[in-house]
Amino acid sequence: MEGMTKAEVDRMERGTIAHSGQPMRPRDAATLILLERQGDDVLVLMGRRHAGHAFMPGKFVFPGGRTDPADSRIAVATVLHPEEETKLTASIGRISPSRARAIALSAIRETYEEAGLLIGCKAAFATDKRDWQGFVEHGVQPSLAPLRFVARAITPPNRVRRFDTRFFSAWRSDVAVELPGGGPTNELEELVWLPLAKAREADIPDITRTILQELEKRFADDPLLRPGGSVPFYRLVRNRFVREIL
Repeated sequence: MEGMTKAEVDRMERGTIAHSGQPMRPRDAATLILLERQGDDVLVLMGRRHAGHAFMPGKFVFPGGRTDPADSRIAVATVLHPEEETKLTASIGRISPSRARAIALSAIRETYEEAGLLIGCKAAFATDKRDWQGFVEHGVQPSLAPLRFVARAITPPNRVRRFDTRFFSAWRSDVAVELPGGGPTNELEELVWLPLAKAREADIPDITRTILQELEKRFADDPLLRPGGSVPFYRLVRNRFVREIL
């Protein structure tokens, strides 16, 4: 475990202090770090948030967002690898396998909505859930087997927005359909593929830079990103930001 100062906490997650004296409970959220090999480099997909957004305007981020309860009721082509599910359900706030599945699926849904990339298998797929109709229209059934759980971070208390975010990775080859116009929500102004080292130099949130550094360390130990790798977990404990390993 590594301790961090309060100033480092503030740098890790900028945010407006909440008006209420009660800390907000963090909401489940998921992010997908989509990767592609190019020669000796590993590229990562990032998108710039609109300058008009109240939350992190103009920053480059990974596709991602909040988990929706409906995400737990989506039929998948393949399930999470057992070692990945074990990591997701462990640590503080232990969660059920169905909730872990919903969190992982939200990373796939958000990647479609924000980047127009549908991860899964080409197959007949049906659901009445509105946010998944893009998968129905393009004949893609979402698949969880390609996902690797690579990090977790909880926004510190006293912030207007608090998230318990699980960071997943997948390869571009796991994308069944790429929509040329991007995602339907238009939340990201531009999408770029950057080498990991250059991505760390972009205008990104501090927690994003930290996760990229963690990912580079994992690549050094395991270039294939096999299931069951160590997962760094960042959270505030007794006014200090700590790093644990799941």
